Amino acid sequence: MNVPEDLSYTAEHEWVRIEGGRARVGITDFAQSALGDVVFVELPEADVELARGDHLGEVESTKSVSEIYAPVAGRVVAVNAALAEHPERLNADPYGEGWICEIELGDPSGEGLLDATAYGDLTASE
Repeated sequence: MNVPEDLSYTAEHEWVRIEGGRARVGITDFAQSALGDVVFVELPEADVELARGDHLGEVESTKSVSEIYAPVAGRVVAVNAALAEHPERLNADPYGEGWICEIELGDPSGEGLLDATAYGDLTASE
């Protein structure tokens, strides 16, 4: 399982890359592996304000449907529209072309997020 050191994570299996006042968000390698082949991604709308933990979207796979939650609070400023046509990118490249959205941070601290070691420990127990 791939757990990049330069990202932060949630217990719900989202990843966050915070750069400046923005956070790029996606689902982890662990999550995409557990889901199986992704066939549909419900993306958030641009310009929507989110609190941490709010419903961000959904991922539908051949096995199940899973909700995606906002790992940070802020306003959605970019959405990876390519996922609408190519949802399989979540499986092929979850930390690259499979990103879901970017959020302009309301609180840049990233409080409550897990580092790679803590996330690795979490997934080892699942």
